[in-house]
Amino acid sequence: MLFAVRDDLQENLFHGGLCTAEAHESLRLTFHDAIAISPALEAQGKFGGGGADGSIAIFPEIETNFHPNIGLDEIVELQKPFVARHNLSVADFIQFAGAIALSNCPGAPQLAAFVGRKDATQPAPDGLVPEPFHTPDEIFSRLADASQGEFDEILTVWLLTAHTVAAANDVDPTVPGSPFDSTPGLFDTQFFLETQLRGTLFPGTGGNQGEVESAIKGELRLQSDHTIARDSRSACEWQSFVNNQTKAQQMFQFVFHDLSILGQNIDDLVDCTEVVPIPPPPQGETHFPAGLTVADIEQACAETPFPSLPTDPGPATTVAPV
Repeated sequence: MLFAVRDDLQENLFHGGLCTAEAHESLRLTFHDAIAISPALEAQGKFGGGGADGSIAIFPEIETNFHPNIGLDEIVELQKPFVARHNLSVADFIQFAGAIALSNCPGAPQLAAFVGRKDATQPAPDGLVPEPFHTPDEIFSRLADASQGEFDEILTVWLLTAHTVAAANDVDPTVPGSPFDSTPGLFDTQFFLETQLRGTLFPGTGGNQGEVESAIKGELRLQSDHTIARDSRSACEWQSFVNNQTKAQQMFQFVFHDLSILGQNIDDLVDCTEVVPIPPPPQGETHFPAGLTVADIEQACAETPFPSLPTDPGPATTVAPV
């Protein structure tokens, strides 16, 4: 059954197996559904959300209107006919589609796929999904709460590896599809390098909530990525991903596994990871975008020297929207 779901997704949502916008948004949806769980709220006698329970797609008129989820209504709508065609819970479908999506990105790890999750019976409360304008303190605190302490400052960095294949549509609505690194179709470590470059420009208009200047024309930098890359609790971990493809693969594979089962009992789930395709191998080497060098790095990690990397030749790099 899952092979049929996979083939349908690859053919009819992911353009024959490509790491395009639909794949990026499907991966994003996994996080926005799963992270909406709060043991802290439950301890106060309130409903804290069900985690990876499909609530964002079961109650889309509520949850996709929450501010951090703006724009996800589109991928929820695109996925709806697939959910209707196949005998999977919505909760399982969201996480499975995310795993299949990432398998299309060269350099990615093979993500875990489980089935057997219970679907939500009520929407998650608002306020549980981190925003790009939140401080590192707020983000670290929220992720720790959602994971009962597992997602600390280090694992927060691991989760943010997802931004190597990501873009923003609604942070600056004048430039939809603005990527977070210069290689949004590749699962690589350019994101960790480029977020450490001194920001000099905006891809569109300035002054947007949750956005700071990036170093590359067409690239959008989230304020949260910028600050976590420079926070003393996470900066060295952030830098350690630069030019370390194996680490990026292994740590994201590990953290996605745990993210994808938040709020669920692993003993009730069946591991179907073998259905997820092995992604294509990495492409290219980590490099400074043309026109930039180590002199443009705002190094926040004092413990370790910044990796020595080549600079792309030619005129300054420009990134196209996805």
